[in-house]
Amino acid sequence: MATNLHAASLLQKPATHGYTRVKTMQESDRQLSLPQRPIILGIAGCSGSGKTTLARELASQLEATIFPLDLYYRDLSQIPLELRDKENFDDPDSLESELFVEHLRRLAAGQTIQRPVYDFTHHTRVPGAFDSVSPARFLIVEGILALHYPELLPLYDFSVYVNAPNEICLNRRIYRDMRERGRTEESVRAQFEATAQPMAERYVLPSQAHANLIVEGTEDLDWSIEQVLRELHKRGLLQ
Repeated sequence: MATNLHAASLLQKPATHGYTRVKTMQESDRQLSLPQRPIILGIAGCSGSGKTTLARELASQLEATIFPLDLYYRDLSQIPLELRDKENFDDPDSLESELFVEHLRRLAAGQTIQRPVYDFTHHTRVPGAFDSVSPARFLIVEGILALHYPELLPLYDFSVYVNAPNEICLNRRIYRDMRERGRTEESVRAQFEATAQPMAERYVLPSQAHANLIVEGTEDLDWSIEQVLRELHKRGLLQ
């Protein structure tokens, strides 16, 4: 069952001297040298909820490797270019989840993997291109469907769902896709209404039931980080 610390009446927002303090080099070295498998965190939420921002800040503080699900979209090079934008990229089948799970298990075992490079403008994988990804003390799985696939859930040591209103998610998605993925505002809005929102209601929103913690994507980022780190510490996952 999820712990929604935002709604908990007994929890007060802590001062800045909590677990978000900067670790010393000695502490970081000690953390990374612990002789155990990587700790895997899952972060999910609707597109534009703020989960990627949360994952990046957590990765910075934990010296973690981020492992995004959306880099595992299936290659659509066999489909004419003008038809690719009509694909439903918010459906679970649009991702090669089998390969993702295989790679995550290998990272959890301490192995380096070769991740395919995805071209979001053309919806294809770059032929012959791979990114080498090595495990760190913490692995952060991030994606709208990170808590949807049953095969992933047993691999997580801790999971977070980031909640945010639809209008905010849409505005953030427009900004991101235009800046990072070569999309137009019209195409992003059309995709949101046709597939993103319906798929979120069908697959993403129900997946929050699998989260250990729910945070609000509209709240101060430092507060969200503090909540996650406090929970990790309380569960013995962070020294």
